[in-house]
Amino acid sequence: MSAGVDLSEFFDTFFDEADELLTNMEQQLLNLDLDQPDPDVLNGIFRAAHSIKGGAGTFGCFEELAKTTHLLENLLDLIRHGEMPLRQDMIDLFLETKDVLTEQVAAYRGSEKPDQQVYERICAQLRQLALEQQQGGAAGAPAPAPAAPAAAPQAAPAAAAVPAGDLPIRIRISRIQDKDVEPLVNEMALMGEILHRDHSGGDLSLWLQTTTPADDLEAVCCFIVNADQVSVTREAVPGAAPAAAAPAPAPAPASAAAPAPVAAPAPAPAAEHAPAPDAAEPAGTRDAGESADKSGGANGVKAHKPKESGTIRVGVEKVDQIINLVGELVITQAMLLQTSQTLDPVLHDRLLNGIEQLERNARDLQEAVMSIRMMPMDYVFSRFPRVVRENATKLGKRIRLVTKGQATELDKSLIERIIDPLTHLVRNSLDHGLETPDVRIAQGKDPEGTLILSAQHNGGQIIIDVIDDGAGLNRERILKKAIASGFPVSEATPDDELWQLIFAPGFSTAEKVTDISGRGVGMDVVRRNIQSMGGHVQLSSRKGEGTTTRIVLPLTLAILDGMSVRVGEETFILPLSHVTESMQATEDQIHRISETEQVLHVRGEYLPIVALHEVFNVGQAETDLTRAIAVILQAEDQRFALMVDHLIGQHQVVVKNLETNYRKVPGISAATILGDGSVALIVDVFALRRTTSLRAGAAA
Repeated sequence: MSAGVDLSEFFDTFFDEADELLTNMEQQLLNLDLDQPDPDVLNGIFRAAHSIKGGAGTFGCFEELAKTTHLLENLLDLIRHGEMPLRQDMIDLFLETKDVLTEQVAAYRGSEKPDQQVYERICAQLRQLALEQQQGGAAGAPAPAPAAPAAAPQAAPAAAAVPAGDLPIRIRISRIQDKDVEPLVNEMALMGEILHRDHSGGDLSLWLQTTTPADDLEAVCCFIVNADQVSVTREAVPGAAPAAAAPAPAPAPASAAAPAPVAAPAPAPAAEHAPAPDAAEPAGTRDAGESADKSGGANGVKAHKPKESGTIRVGVEKVDQIINLVGELVITQAMLLQTSQTLDPVLHDRLLNGIEQLERNARDLQEAVMSIRMMPMDYVFSRFPRVVRENATKLGKRIRLVTKGQATELDKSLIERIIDPLTHLVRNSLDHGLETPDVRIAQGKDPEGTLILSAQHNGGQIIIDVIDDGAGLNRERILKKAIASGFPVSEATPDDELWQLIFAPGFSTAEKVTDISGRGVGMDVVRRNIQSMGGHVQLSSRKGEGTTTRIVLPLTLAILDGMSVRVGEETFILPLSHVTESMQATEDQIHRISETEQVLHVRGEYLPIVALHEVFNVGQAETDLTRAIAVILQAEDQRFALMVDHLIGQHQVVVKNLETNYRKVPGISAATILGDGSVALIVDVFALRRTTSLRAGAAA
């Protein structure tokens, strides 16, 4: 890396890593036990803050982020070393700081400056907490070492009079350019306490008191200078009194051996990134690691190169491009396969075997590429512990959150779109489902309610459940509201049908509107959002025992297992996940209930009949229902019979967005390209289900 390299190309990587670290920090803060905080958790929180501070300081243009994390790191360091007792208000402040840091990262990502008022407010709160600790602990604990030694050279021996194994680290940069001196000093100041500085003869030497491993120090230096310019050893500060039992340090270069009286051991410019501790901020910040440098022997010379990372960051747009190309490959393979079916298998044996091998490889490649887009549900579930914690406090409830199946994977495009519907369902359970402790005790329940979020795979789908052990849905109140709103329901309406009314626009039985839920504008949006992802939502409840909301989604929207059917001269694709069976109906199975409506009697169940040629106005289609094929489809809680002319077969299809490439077509969710190059439309099963519901309502 050259000395003048533009670091802006690494910004996105830093922002992504900062977001991950902040997410982990929030989870660990929420998991802290106030009485007996886990040292590993405390160290993990500290490391997250330190990593963000170090990265922000390395780039030198994220000042607010570096300073905020520096203040946070100081406090975390005191807590993890037992010098400050942990309190609930501290965790609340640290969580608020995490939110501010998230906003700062988002602002920098958008090439904007963070909100200055928010930044100053949170820093003032962190400094005030540090000041309270400093004033309260001064009598009972020795004052920490100052952040920088006094200007006089005599201060150096006091800083360096330590056991031999704790000699400070000397970072020597040879052939350093003048313009790189201060940026490098600034970065090292973020890594620990600079005890001594010597810049002469084109070389820069810094003596650093730090717990940061030598490999990390060298890596930071290499952002500014080349690796062959850097050497890291353990040596006493020039002019310091050696420890009694200290082994002789390695000979220092001539430029460093001269005891030049440097008046400023810690350079002032470092304050740009690491503000000097004041009365409101504990001095002597401990830095990056959990232990002293482990990289070498007596002189701390590193023994090996750091292990290469096992991951690589790739932009989503690049993955999408690969998926599109693989989709085109699958389409081309399907075309070759269809053409090859006309060839003589004896004369073209090798060609047909090659096409068969291509088909297998294309499917394996498609599955491998699709797996890149898959993300664990923990990405979604990890944001709810804080939602539950804050809302439970606001509502005066005791709620325990249980998550299951966090490792279950879902397509990235779906996992981001499912966050809002899940958040609404969780808030509903917190606000309306789970009772207050006194109510639960009066009902013989545990005063602490339980909210379960679970995810599991089922074939080509993922099932997400939101389960609470609260009061359950109030049938009487829902029925009364439904009748008053003009819904065709009665006392005989089954519970499962009645619960579905909750998803009707504007339907709410909440006795009062809160800032958490209950406005009657959410559940219909929840269902529409889930349906737009090719999924459906189911609701079940028992009074006094709780409510379960189940979301069923396809694993991905990029590929689809489908059944191709023919209607007239047109080919349509039915999502295979909605197909339960197919059959040819007999006359005694078909019953007319009105001039326009007919039902199909299948094993004691009467299913509405939908003729696909009527829905899309397809000519030359089979109109005799006894000669057509009935495909039984399941959409949400309803089954119906879709009449088509012929079944062609089952195969995977590459989903193409019809609205982007053409326009929105009612009743059609997407399109695909068949092996012969023709376009086939993918049927929106939910739209057909709504059509049957509207017809049933009109007939009633």
